Amino acid sequence: MKVYNSIDEFAASGKKGNVVTTGTFDGVHLGHHAILDKVLTISQSKKAESVLLTFQPHPRQVLFPDTAKMFFLTTLEERIDLLEKAGIQNLIIHPFTKELSQVTAFDYVKDILVGKLKTETLVIGHDHRFGHERKGSIKELEEWGPGLGFNVEEIPPLKLDEAAISSSKIRKAIQGDDLKTANKYLGYHFFIHAKVIHGMKLGGKELGYPTANLQIDFDNKIVPADGIYAVYVYVSSQSSVVSGQVELTTDNRPLTTGIYKGMMSIGTNPTIKDKGRSMEVHIFHFHKDIYEETIKVSFFQKIRNEEKFNNLEELKARLDKDKEVCEGIL
Repeated sequence: MKVYNSIDEFAASGKKGNVVTTGTFDGVHLGHHAILDKVLTISQSKKAESVLLTFQPHPRQVLFPDTAKMFFLTTLEERIDLLEKAGIQNLIIHPFTKELSQVTAFDYVKDILVGKLKTETLVIGHDHRFGHERKGSIKELEEWGPGLGFNVEEIPPLKLDEAAISSSKIRKAIQGDDLKTANKYLGYHFFIHAKVIHGMKLGGKELGYPTANLQIDFDNKIVPADGIYAVYVYVSSQSSVVSGQVELTTDNRPLTTGIYKGMMSIGTNPTIKDKGRSMEVHIFHFHKDIYEETIKVSFFQKIRNEEKFNNLEELKARLDKDKEVCEGIL
């Protein structure tokens, strides 16, 4: 996949007759794949280039900076990896500005989608809005298409259990302690990439469960609700893997070197005085030094809420049980 840092950079490539879609594609979930699959099917049938236009930062972060903080399912790097795995040939990441927000819907279509992206077919979700004050919709695209020389393919919402899939619903599910629904809508297990940092080192010394304390460098990355989770951990070169299910042997071990079972804790650590809020993962049967490395943690299932125990002995007994539960799940 070729990544372009602006619309003009792509225009300079001279590619014409393109099959284009546009949007944020946060999470690259199953609903997004319905759009991407259509883009790829049409581009292959026409022997044309597939193109995805997205904006960075998110328009709302530019237009409404004083509103509540936005959270995202994926970082930009994670989105790029997921889109590449989906098969898109050209990704345009264009800087969003207040000036761009003033472009009318018609001028956006005429000057950008047609004039610079050379769109022959536009594949778009049914609820997509664009242009100044988001006045453009699928209705306008269908009206303008014949005159401007492009076709429009409208993609209806993808539904699971009669519910339409959307990034906002997945974010709400993750924050609302419904990881099962989030993973179902994503089509893969929700994950984070995080750097391993130094902690209090109580897990190994006092409890027999050494943990990797984690720090996410992207402040807007959403994380699951507080609690204990069964997870897979991707270490070293495998940490770049961001999609799909873990492939297992017949005895339930990962086939790929660098993938480990583990259990993850997110919360305030109420049993340990002054420990504070943290995210930490105990990786089963793992003894390497990975400080300062970035690892991927893929969340399979929440096993319990965070609890306060009377002492470290009670906590350790519960961790023993947690490990048994997680190994059974994984």
